[in-house]
Amino acid sequence: MDFEFRKDRQWQGSRPLVREREEYFRLMDQGVSSREACRIVGIDRRTGKRWRNGYTRSDSKKWIPPVDLVVSDPGPSRYLRELDRIHIADRLREKASIRTIAAELGSSPSTISREVRRNRTVLADGRWRYRPHAAQHRADERRPRPKPRKIGQVPELRTFVQDRLGKRWSPEQICRALRTGFPDRPELHVVHETIYQALYVQGRGELRRELANALRTGRVRRKPRRQAQQRHTRFRDPMVMISERPAEAADRAVPGHWEGDLIIGKDGASAIGTLVERSTRYVMLLHLPDGRGTALVRDALIETVQSLPAHLKRSLTWDQGSEMGRHREFTIATDVPVYFCDPASPWQRGSNENTNGLLRQYFPKGTDLAQHSREHLDAVAAELNGRPRKTLGWETPAERLHKLLAA
Repeated sequence: MDFEFRKDRQWQGSRPLVREREEYFRLMDQGVSSREACRIVGIDRRTGKRWRNGYTRSDSKKWIPPVDLVVSDPGPSRYLRELDRIHIADRLREKASIRTIAAELGSSPSTISREVRRNRTVLADGRWRYRPHAAQHRADERRPRPKPRKIGQVPELRTFVQDRLGKRWSPEQICRALRTGFPDRPELHVVHETIYQALYVQGRGELRRELANALRTGRVRRKPRRQAQQRHTRFRDPMVMISERPAEAADRAVPGHWEGDLIIGKDGASAIGTLVERSTRYVMLLHLPDGRGTALVRDALIETVQSLPAHLKRSLTWDQGSEMGRHREFTIATDVPVYFCDPASPWQRGSNENTNGLLRQYFPKGTDLAQHSREHLDAVAAELNGRPRKTLGWETPAERLHKLLAA
């Protein structure tokens, strides 16, 4: 090999790396990974990436074709190439099956089937032919990025999405409302990932950037969960564990079984209690303006639960937080048994955990929760109970509870 590798990998100035670029593509065509090819040639990985994408360093907006190299085997590729499409056309004329063609090309049968369906040429008499060069042209036309986004092209759709995001609807709730409200207008139908992408991609202008703050998490990237810490009980009275809870509570068939928890404010000094009915996902909030001591939580729970009709007071499931230290007194006063989750098992009260996430849109972490009045808590609960829920067949919790009470 007459190519002289660069021993010194320091910056070489603005001179064009013509020979390095040629050697990089030669190594790539031999099956060498991009990382290894960059190491051998002596270039940065970002330089190799720009070369693969057809861009120079000096002008990132100027596209130049990759180096044309005469090789006998172009090597593996993620995408079907023109030679692959010629092979598909030849084998289709020979009446070969899709699975046979896929095996010969080392691809998935669904890849070949999708390629034929998307890029075939339909004739005037309704029949079709697979023409490889026309198929390659269609694929090349479809590939350039970025593509125009549907939300950016349809003003009515953009307005609808912005309005619902302003009301703290989730993207999936918005998509379902579009399909329900406009069943005969497919131009207004999108999937929830389309809304997420319109919010996450900066500078595109599909949706106002401040609407990203209306998302439930307030984040633009998904955050990995940390393993929960084991909690040790500090209760004087023995706990009744969730394993002893009636089966009717587990399958959500009978209303009246509740899940509860606290959302904590700044420095752990304030809190709001949350109660969620398992069957209807109906939400009630406990006002705790003076703190979250065991007596205060007990009294707030008693006051809230006693306002319910008798057939909606069957059980309460809580985690092993210290605020439930007087759970036995609550049970004596209301005749509602309390069942405790296993340590570090928040999924055993999944409805309540999900509701707490919704409530963080109204009561952000690191804020003083004692400043909220009883009236404000009732208004927040009413707004949550008026949201359509996928798990309820897109009914609202208030509608579902009203049906149960009417029955």
